[in-house]
Amino acid sequence: MAVWIDEAGRIVRPQDPIFGNDTFIDFTGIESKPHLDALRRWVTQGIASLDAGDAQRLLQLPTPEDQLARAEFALAWHLHQAGKTEAAERHFVRAGELAPYDFTIRRGSMPIRGQDPMGAEFVELYQEWNDAGRPFYQALPVRER
Repeated sequence: MAVWIDEAGRIVRPQDPIFGNDTFIDFTGIESKPHLDALRRWVTQGIASLDAGDAQRLLQLPTPEDQLARAEFALAWHLHQAGKTEAAERHFVRAGELAPYDFTIRRGSMPIRGQDPMGAEFVELYQEWNDAGRPFYQALPVRER
């Protein structure tokens, strides 16, 4: 995810799954070129790809479940670091239940838990996400001006 923030600290483009190249295009279906072109226009010409009102409207604030999932993940990580892996596992699982399509939480916990983040568990997560219509990581519109 990327967020564009201007010199005054204003969000001009809220969280958006964009990439610097097309390595993951088969996985995400998101081309890098339109986003990179929009970023270049913004940096070199000051032309934002969204109007201020659109940027505010498209901002995805975390839900209470998202925030609880993040807290569960943080607690799991703390417990894992303290060597309490059984307790940590319960909280990693709970975090994933609260935010089932948040790759930062679900995939991010895989290497900590001894799972391959590109292995069978990830393929299963990807299939769940794909079957659900690819929620959570939805690309924002890119307007050419």
